Amino acid sequence: MLVRRTDPIGSSEITPEAHYLNRREFLAAAGLLGAGLTGVALPASASAAGRAQEPKALGKPYGLQSDDKPTPYKDVTSYNNFYEFGTGKDEPIENARGFVPRPWTVQVDGLVAKPASYQLEDFLKPSAVEDRIYRHRCVEAWSMVIPWRGIALADVIKRAQPTAAAKFVEFTTLMDPKRMPGQRSNVLQWPYVEGLRLDEALNPLAMLATGVYGRDLPNQNGAPLRLVVPWKYGFKGIKSIVRIRFVDKMPNSAWNLAAPQEYGFYSNVNPDVDHPRWSQAKERRIGEFSRRPTLMFNGYAEQVASMYAGMDLRKNY
Repeated sequence: MLVRRTDPIGSSEITPEAHYLNRREFLAAAGLLGAGLTGVALPASASAAGRAQEPKALGKPYGLQSDDKPTPYKDVTSYNNFYEFGTGKDEPIENARGFVPRPWTVQVDGLVAKPASYQLEDFLKPSAVEDRIYRHRCVEAWSMVIPWRGIALADVIKRAQPTAAAKFVEFTTLMDPKRMPGQRSNVLQWPYVEGLRLDEALNPLAMLATGVYGRDLPNQNGAPLRLVVPWKYGFKGIKSIVRIRFVDKMPNSAWNLAAPQEYGFYSNVNPDVDHPRWSQAKERRIGEFSRRPTLMFNGYAEQVASMYAGMDLRKNY
């Protein structure tokens, strides 16, 4: 069930984490009670409208490890990278309070047989809404485990019917400095743009998120629509998407434009390739004191490594 809500959610309405994270219900739903994944949790059912709904069975744990526990809702929604609303981690939650992500239009065009302009509700209708828990690794060496709600990016691609010439998918964020005060600065070239190779975009892990913890995306998390590619660093997860364009050449990406010596197009999580200013070998999970080893492709190597067979991942960073 996709719960649509446009008014801000007060703290009194947020389901307590102790009620929301029910380990045995998730394991039973995912068929993992005997699989040794003792630390994985997903939402339990909730009776009130607007609260977390019981998710569908995932079938497989999407690369989660035995000690991966969802990051608390408060941290997921208050420690954010969203430069359109400020460069500090605590700025987006304050600066995005007045942002109203409805109505919303998504343009799908470029090298496709069926270009279209969709209202958000129509954009989502043909696709099944899913609940998925993904591990996320940000380039600054911090990480979270987030229960997303959204649709498979592959569904959107198949609907658009890319032509044989289409090799990449380009995404663009809303450009509106009046509503997004961070766009009044020159910290990046606006609007924010990102891209994926077409086979990456078709990978079953890639999704367009419309919610988190069973409810609509908060403004500071990229409302109403953001990209989720869990084997890549977090800046690839472009937010507040208004355009999806299919192209024949590698598109620009915002951070590659800003600092090409530091941020490559692929941006795959790789503990063996350090950022010029810090090591990528370890990460700190939000809420934990100690650091843990960074996993190749963020732990999703089984699902994605074949796409990069034969590539020099130090050169194609």
